[in-house]
Amino acid sequence: MIAVDDLITLVRDYNPKTNEALIRAAYDYGRAMHEGQFRHSGEPYFTHPVAVAAILTEQRLDDATIITALLHDTIEDTKASYQTVEEKFGREVADLVDGVTKLTNLQLSSSETKQAENFRKLFMAMSKDLRVILVKLADRLHNMRTIKAMRPDKQAQKARETMDIFAPLAGRMGMQWMREELEDLAFRVLNPEARASIIRRFITLQKETGDVIERITNDMCHELDKAGITAEVFGRAKKPYSIWRKMQEKEMGFSRLSDIYGFRVVTQSENDCYAALGAIHQRWRAVPGRFKDYISQPKSNGYRSIHTTVSGRDGKRVEVQIRTRQMHDVAETGVAAHWSYRDGVRSENPFAVDPARWISSVTEQFDAEEDHTEFMEAVKLEMYADQVFCFTPKGDVIKLPRGATPIDFAYAIHTRIGHVCVGAKIDGMRVPLWTRIKNGQSVEVITAEGQTPQATWLDIATTGKARAAIRRALRELDRDRFIKLGRELARSAFEHVGKKATDKALEAAARTLRLKNAEEVRARLGSAELTAHQVLNAVYPDLVPDAGNEVARDLAVIGLEADQSFERARCCQPLPGERIVGITYRGRGVVIHAIDCETLSAYDDQPQRWLDLHWHNGTHPAVYAVTLDITIGNDAGVMGRICTLIGEQKANISDLTFVDRKPDFYRLLIDVELRDAEHLHGVLSALDAETDVAAIERYRDPSRSGAMQSHEP
Repeated sequence: MIAVDDLITLVRDYNPKTNEALIRAAYDYGRAMHEGQFRHSGEPYFTHPVAVAAILTEQRLDDATIITALLHDTIEDTKASYQTVEEKFGREVADLVDGVTKLTNLQLSSSETKQAENFRKLFMAMSKDLRVILVKLADRLHNMRTIKAMRPDKQAQKARETMDIFAPLAGRMGMQWMREELEDLAFRVLNPEARASIIRRFITLQKETGDVIERITNDMCHELDKAGITAEVFGRAKKPYSIWRKMQEKEMGFSRLSDIYGFRVVTQSENDCYAALGAIHQRWRAVPGRFKDYISQPKSNGYRSIHTTVSGRDGKRVEVQIRTRQMHDVAETGVAAHWSYRDGVRSENPFAVDPARWISSVTEQFDAEEDHTEFMEAVKLEMYADQVFCFTPKGDVIKLPRGATPIDFAYAIHTRIGHVCVGAKIDGMRVPLWTRIKNGQSVEVITAEGQTPQATWLDIATTGKARAAIRRALRELDRDRFIKLGRELARSAFEHVGKKATDKALEAAARTLRLKNAEEVRARLGSAELTAHQVLNAVYPDLVPDAGNEVARDLAVIGLEADQSFERARCCQPLPGERIVGITYRGRGVVIHAIDCETLSAYDDQPQRWLDLHWHNGTHPAVYAVTLDITIGNDAGVMGRICTLIGEQKANISDLTFVDRKPDFYRLLIDVELRDAEHLHGVLSALDAETDVAAIERYRDPSRSGAMQSHEP
C-alpha cells in the first residue's frame, strides 16, 4: 500500500501548494474507517482507495478530488456519514463523496429499463460535478486491474459493464488512455484466447521485422530535424482489443492488418504541427481518406490533433497524430484537464473544455427522450460516436457522429428544417437521404412545404436529436390517425345501441372518464387505451349489458398480494382459462405470461421472481385484447364480412393493421377484445369457416416481451 508521505509527494510534484495536512487527515480517517475490512484478494480494503487516489494524481487533479478518492467508500461501507465527512473535510468533499456513493449504488448492468433510468441518474450526478465520474472511473480502473481475485461470474459481469459503459464514457470524456486500458482489461476477461493470440502474433512479427517502432521513430525524428522542427516522437503498438475490434470490423486476419502501429508527434507550436505534417507527407505516402484536422475543427471534449495515416515502401501503414504540448495534455486527460494543476495553480490550458458546457452538450438531446430504450440508444450512440465535420452551403461547420446522414444534418440545423426535408445534395450532387456523410463534404437540404416526417427516417437517422424529433412528430401524426379511427369506432358502437356518437355525447363521456374533451376520448379510443364498452358505459350505463356478475378486472388473477397489480405480457397475451405464471418487476407490479410463452426462458435463472397464479373461475368481461393474424381474399365486401363475423361473436375490434397487401390477398393483424380462451376459440372457428379466409391464427411475438398498455378496465 502506498504510504501517506509517498502519496503527498505525488501530489506535491505538480501542486507544491497542496494542503498536506488535509490529505494526511483524510488518509488517516479513511484507514481508520476501513479497519478490519478486506478485499477479495485478502489485502486490507484501504489499499483500494489509496490506489484510486494515486491514479488521480497521474492526472494532476486538485486536493478535493484526491481526498474524495481516499474517502469514496466510507459513507457506503463504514459507519461514516455525510455529516461527519462535511464536518472534517468541508461541504465540497462531502458532496463529492456522496455523489460517488450514489454512482456506486447504481446497478448499471441491470435490465434495459432500469439501466436507462440509472443512466439518467449517472448523467445527473455528472452534471452537478464532473469530478464525481473522474473518481468513479479511477475506481473502476483499479478494480479491473485487480479483478482476478473475484469469482469468474462476477469478473464477466464487471468486464461487460466496463466494456459497455465505463470505457466508452472515458473515451467520450477525452481520456483515451483510460478507455484503452479499460477495454484491454475487460477484453482479457471476456475473450482471453483472442487477446493471447494477438499478443503471440505481435511477438512473432517483432522477431521477423525487428523493432519497427524504434526504426520509424528514428526516421521521423531525422525528417523533422532536417525540416528544422523541434518535436518529440513517441511510437507504440496498438492495444490488443483495438486490433481485435479492427479485425472484426474489417473481417480480416491479423496478417492483413496494416495500421497496427501509432505515433505521436508533440511540437512546440501550432504552426509546427502543420510543418511536421508536410515533412512527414514528403517522406511517406499519405493514405487517401485517412486525414483529419481536429486542430481547426476540435472535438466537443476539447481534443485537438492532426491525424494522418502514411504508407512506407514495404506497404506498412502507420497512424500519426500531431499536436502541441498543451493539446497533448488535453488529449491525455480530456475533460479532466479543467482541474489539472501545475506548479500549485490551476493549469490554464486554453484547449481544456468547460465541463459544464461539455456535460450540457451531452445531456441536452436526451432530455427530450421519454422512452427508456430510446434514451439508452441515444446515450450509447453519443458515447461511441466518432465525429465528421461537414459544411452548410454558407460555409458553417456542422459536427455529426460518423455514419450520419442528410436527415441528421437537417435536424442539426433546425427541427423545422428536418421535418420538411425531402432530399439533399452533397457537394452539389443529388443523393438519397440514407447516404453517409463524409468529412469535409458540403451538404444542402432540399425542403418542401407539406412534407412530414416518415417512419422510415428512424432507420436512416443516427443522432439522438434527429430520432427524438422524428418520434415526437410521428406521435402527433399518430394522434390524428387515432382520432379518425376513434371517431369510426365510436360511431359503430353507439349505432349498435341505437344512439349517435355526437360531440355532446362524447363530451359527457369525457367528464365521466375525467378526460379533457371529446377529442381526447376519440384519440384514446383509437389508440386502444379506452374500449368502446367503457365509452358507452360512461354515457348510457343502462343500455350496456349488465356486468354486475362479471369478475372485476383487478380481481381477475388469483395468487397476488393485496398491494400487487398485474399487467398482461404483450408477447403471449394470456387469456382467462389459460395456465399462467407471473414475473415480478420492482415498481411495475407483476407481468403475467402464458405458461408456454417462449420469453419465460429468460427468467430461468431468477426463480425468486416467479409467481404461481391462476385466473378467477367466474365470467370475465370482453376486455382482454388478443391479436389475430389473418389472410383474406382481396375481393369486394370481404373485409366487411370479417368485421361482421367478429361482431356476431360478441367481440370488439380495437385495432387493425395491414401487414402485407398483394393483388389477390391481404394479410392483416386484428386486435380483438375477448372474455377468455373459449371466446377466442369461437372467434377463430367462425373466421376459419369463412371461404374468403385463407389463413387465421393467434399472433404471438416473443420480441414484444413488455407489458401491454393498461387500457383494460
